[in-house]
Amino acid sequence: MTAAVSLPDPHSLVDRIERLVQVDVGRNMTALFDAARGGLWSAARALATAPAVRVGLITGFYVPLGSPPAAETDGPVGAALLARGLRNAGIACRLATDEPCRGACAAAVAGAGVSDVPVDTADIAAMIRTWRQAGVTHAISIERCGRSADGSPRNMRGLDIGSYTAPLDELFTAGPWKTIAVGDGGNEIGMGSLARESIARHVEHGETIACVTPAQHLIVAGVSNWGAYALAGALAALRADWRSALIACLDEELDRAILAATVDHGPAVDGVSRRRAMTVDNLDIASHHQKLRGIRALAETVYGL
Repeated sequence: MTAAVSLPDPHSLVDRIERLVQVDVGRNMTALFDAARGGLWSAARALATAPAVRVGLITGFYVPLGSPPAAETDGPVGAALLARGLRNAGIACRLATDEPCRGACAAAVAGAGVSDVPVDTADIAAMIRTWRQAGVTHAISIERCGRSADGSPRNMRGLDIGSYTAPLDELFTAGPWKTIAVGDGGNEIGMGSLARESIARHVEHGETIACVTPAQHLIVAGVSNWGAYALAGALAALRADWRSALIACLDEELDRAILAATVDHGPAVDGVSRRRAMTVDNLDIASHHQKLRGIRALAETVYGL
């Protein structure tokens, strides 16, 4: 007789996925990981238990001193991969950014093979109307620079990039959609859910750059793309009917294709090195694929494999 297989508890499995992506890559984020712990479970459960889901993604972080000036690779890649999984699970998605980041986001979506996902870049009021008409139920912001205390969006170096950055915080908080955010540095939309004093204490330039826009559910990861991958894995653990589509998107070749399209056709640059390269946050693609494999392996344990 074959012994019964004991499947993992979904909550503990999602927590393991969260721990996998909460690894500091040089920003002194450990205290913020601790403060946001449980955010992945909260976000995934909000999506998985909704009676009907339509997702609006927000991403694009402009690097004005890049070579060339462009959106960074962190954000659009993770958003496009997540959109691929959600779209293949039957969930309608659209993506919002601003004009400076449009090329990178459109290239990422094309690289993911979901060119039918609309990329919205109109004025904020028009995008709010469009999202309401489309019936968006959940807004998910991934690595999008948000307003600091003085109203200006600032990058990790403390530079005010307001002239390149539309206030998509207003779209994020315009409702009636639920709000989920992914960040990795303290200056992204959603990080207003954490104490500003903690960001100021632990993150370089934290007092200046800390975003004040909160999210109902906040995922803090070492790299924001990892947070997007983790959300796909967590949803696969919670929803059997979405599982195969979401696990299939946790694929190294798909991720490579999205990154290549974003760099080559966006164009996009690494946000840390500011160079046009197949890297994200100055980490090579092998480092990111190690995380992707780990998340997929954990998500697949719900099959008892």
